[in-house]
Amino acid sequence: MFADDDPRLSQLLDGIVRLASGDLQSRIEVSPARDELDAIIMGTNLLAEDLQIIYEELEQRVEVRTQLLHEAHREMQMMAMQDPLTGLANRSALLSALKSAQDHDGDPLSQPVILLLDLDAFKSINDTLGHTAGDQVLITVAQRIRSAVRTSDVVARLGGDEFAIVMPATGADQAAVVGQRILAAIKEPIDLPDRTVRCGASVGLSVGAAGRRAEDLLMEADVAMYASKAEGQNRLHVFEPGLLLIRRLRSQLLEDLRAAIKGNGLVLHYQPVVELGTGRIEGVEALIRWDHPTRGRIMPDEFIPLAEDAGLISELGLWVLNTAVGQLRTWIDADLVDSRFSVRINISATDLQSLQFIEDVRAVLKETGVRPEQVVLELTEAAIVRGNDLDRYSLGGLRGLGVGIEIDDFGTGYSSISYLRRLPVDRVKVDRSLIEGLGTDPSQPALVAAVLQLVRACGLEAVWEGVETAEQAEHLRNLGCLSAQGYFFSKPVPPERIPALLAETSSESNRG
Repeated sequence: MFADDDPRLSQLLDGIVRLASGDLQSRIEVSPARDELDAIIMGTNLLAEDLQIIYEELEQRVEVRTQLLHEAHREMQMMAMQDPLTGLANRSALLSALKSAQDHDGDPLSQPVILLLDLDAFKSINDTLGHTAGDQVLITVAQRIRSAVRTSDVVARLGGDEFAIVMPATGADQAAVVGQRILAAIKEPIDLPDRTVRCGASVGLSVGAAGRRAEDLLMEADVAMYASKAEGQNRLHVFEPGLLLIRRLRSQLLEDLRAAIKGNGLVLHYQPVVELGTGRIEGVEALIRWDHPTRGRIMPDEFIPLAEDAGLISELGLWVLNTAVGQLRTWIDADLVDSRFSVRINISATDLQSLQFIEDVRAVLKETGVRPEQVVLELTEAAIVRGNDLDRYSLGGLRGLGVGIEIDDFGTGYSSISYLRRLPVDRVKVDRSLIEGLGTDPSQPALVAAVLQLVRACGLEAVWEGVETAEQAEHLRNLGCLSAQGYFFSKPVPPERIPALLAETSSESNRG
């Protein structure tokens, strides 16, 4: 045993207090006696060493975990500011960069600029070749944009096929040069695994200034970009205040169009399709018109693109379908037409992408009781040829209903025997450009005869569009063409004029 006054007791007590306070490097001196008290001191020192080792390991683990957490936080920040497909900045990062560039006052001739870019042909590539090919196009475009700008410029993908570039301390003239360089790079061919594609773009440019909101500059660039789209592909347009008025007018026109579809602002006119041999009207094409309350008559080439851009084209098409087939029912009930008479209705590529459209056609046929073969759906040649599997499924479904399907604008650049043979269509409507020289160009009859032979070799028949003279009609008749349409026979007329035209052609046919 050891004495109560042994000094080692106070040393042991002091050592334990230091350890308890966190001083794990503290050690108690062992005496030469090597007795039981020294054994306790040695055990306490060993415990202190173990605690120190455990604590150091714990500190190291905490440091590693903290580093991992910091790295994960940085990665999350990068992900929050980065487009996952292209690796470019995203909208949030772009707006942040634009705001930062705005906050730096500088030379008035060297202000920050934003370029907004939208691909012109991306949707058709995506729809035709699939999303994998579409993603590769976006990645390639992103790389080309990045290579065409300065390292200080921020390139972002805003979503879909829309890109933006913030150019700090630049100015409009220099940015326009860069914009043209970007356009030149993008329109170069893009190599995909099994084919090569081209994809143009439209660019809007807006110049910033200190104190301007980043969102306002992005909106101005968007307005300028749409102006460049209206001018054609591969264009760059600089924002100017007058474009805002155009934008507001366009927005108002869009709201008016929505109201017209829901109300009574739209009307259908009907242009006869004539049997060349007899002059009998075999059917009509339904053509939409818009009687605006303040602007008067607005033609389709102005408001159809507006409907397409705003996503209204399917709603507009459904109105045409219901109205045209309902009008045919009215003529049938009035004994004005027989079962051979048909109404032709233009449908959009968007309609083919919706399985609901098949059900809409089925519903209107059931509701009106019109025979399916008396309804002919017209699609442009480009929409059919560029279509994907869903389009072909929709075409098959429509044919299953018994309605006719006709290719519009045939001969405008996509015609081939192979696609004519495999597509579920009944007729083609030959574009007016193929008969413009008929009667004046000696070589034109041979071309018409060749086109007719091509069509009939595929088991189809043709309607010849754009007939404006008696001479053209006679040439077509002599070549063996069966049906035609054009101003020579009649302009598009309101539905109330159709009975008189039917009566007139019927009497002429009987006299003949």
